[in-house]
Amino acid sequence: MTPLTMHRFWSIIEDSQSSLLLNMDDHALERWLVRELRTEQPLDHGETHAISEYIRTHLPLIREIAMA
Repeated sequence: MTPLTMHRFWSIIEDSQSSLLLNMDDHALERWLVRELRTEQPLDHGETHAISEYIRTHLPLIREIAMA
């Protein structure tokens, strides 16, 4: 994942309403975040897979940020 993509990803988390992030199950949250990122920049299959994996490994942190 490029630094620009990572920056945009965490910006999406910070700019999203907490209730939206907290009310989705893990799979729905992963799909929504990938979809949001795709609206900002085109992603190829490899990038999409890498981002999905990154999201799965960072779900606890994402939820912790949403609760803060």
